[in-house]
Amino acid sequence: MEIMQIVGLALVAAVLLVLIRQNKPELAVQLSIAFGVIVFLFMLGKIATVVSLFRDLAARANVNVFYLSTLFKIIGVAYVAEFGAQVCRDAGESAVAAKVEFAAKILVMVLAIPIIVAILETVIRLLP
Repeated sequence: MEIMQIVGLALVAAVLLVLIRQNKPELAVQLSIAFGVIVFLFMLGKIATVVSLFRDLAARANVNVFYLSTLFKIIGVAYVAEFGAQVCRDAGESAVAAKVEFAAKILVMVLAIPIIVAILETVIRLLP
């Protein structure tokens, strides 16, 4: 079971981080980033499966690929921003983490504009 491997690795990383952070905090940040990258690499296959499934469903439902790719971009921005913000917090930079999250929210809003416009146009067409 993959979650057991990830949790086991997380426990090892957490213990190492506690021990290393006392003497070399900069190395602890690097270890934390490395752990995050390893977890991401573990999940790449799962992510690819989900993306493929959504593409197939969108094709069967005759949904414009533009909207699906926009949704994937929004999800990507959210995950990357969360990872970046957590790395900043691990480094003790909560203020920088908050700015990363703020920027992500703005980017998500900008990326969502075409979808919102399409929904509003559909609603307007439905109204008499």
